[in-house]
Amino acid sequence: MFDLSKDERSATLSHKGSLPVGITPYYASLMAYADASEPLRRTHIMVNDEYVRLPGEQDDPLGEDHDTVVPGLVHRYPDRVLFLTTGFCSTYCRYCTRSRMVGNPGGEYNFSTSQWEKALAYLEKHTEVRDVLLSGGDPLSIGDDKLDWLLTRLRKIKHIEFVRIGTKIPAVLPMRITRDLVKMLRKHHPLWMSVHYTHPTEITPETREAAARLADAGIPLGSQTVLLKDINDDVATMKQLMHQLLTMRIKPYYLYQCDPIKGSGHFRTPVHKGIEIIQALRGHTTGYACPMFVVDAPGGGGKILLAPDAVAGRDGDDLLLRNFEGKIYRYPDPQGTLGRNKPRAIAAE
Repeated sequence: MFDLSKDERSATLSHKGSLPVGITPYYASLMAYADASEPLRRTHIMVNDEYVRLPGEQDDPLGEDHDTVVPGLVHRYPDRVLFLTTGFCSTYCRYCTRSRMVGNPGGEYNFSTSQWEKALAYLEKHTEVRDVLLSGGDPLSIGDDKLDWLLTRLRKIKHIEFVRIGTKIPAVLPMRITRDLVKMLRKHHPLWMSVHYTHPTEITPETREAAARLADAGIPLGSQTVLLKDINDDVATMKQLMHQLLTMRIKPYYLYQCDPIKGSGHFRTPVHKGIEIIQALRGHTTGYACPMFVVDAPGGGGKILLAPDAVAGRDGDDLLLRNFEGKIYRYPDPQGTLGRNKPRAIAAE
């Protein structure tokens, strides 16, 4: 399928354990045959940099194992849980935050209906949980009947109001979004879906049809994109991707700083790069095209929102705010505390 570079071939032959190389034929068809620097190919074919562990990188940087209450169920936030339904994906992203567990049958992490039952028993007892995110692995890699069974069981738990599915399958295996699958999903509203898109190359007639089927079924779609060095870390690429997603009725939701997973140093940008991209989007394109830039804090701190600082300081009772053009504007705020510890802005318009 590919003319491998020496680096790719060496890295692939050295691989052991979880996170295998796995790419659907459809997704492979979007990649360059011989160019190892092509963006989609870089995200899915390993290189030897993957075996370099930099300071601060961990197997489980988000501390999910620490917050696992029963196998496969992570309860970190007060009213919501992460339900890991499977360890299988149709493709394996090299920067995956769960690289320790996915694609490793018989490894430490096993997922089965009996394990789901333990998670469901926990949810039935914990009435504070109102929101369940199904993830993995990829939940849409599960057969229709089995996924229907799980969604039905969750819907029978009265205090669960909100179910989400996190998936990359609409981008990498759009033919999985069959009419039968969509018909089944419609039964379980309110159901939301977080879809993972990385680069404009992923936007094809096939992915558009898959998104249209889901949106027409009344499933709100939000995108999650990981910021990746030399892949999508420039304004033009990110703006094109966000615009294309909107035309597919997918709301750009999260832009993630790449997690410090073991062997991910060649993918990670400085954090300021994400803020620069958000600053270049805000005010320069529709607000719907501007995702939230977040760092999922190492050690289990959860998602932390980062944004350009619009507070320029204060001038008496006026709060000084910086707009998308860098100009300063006054807002009357006599009782406010914002900006009081900042030096006064040099000019205010």
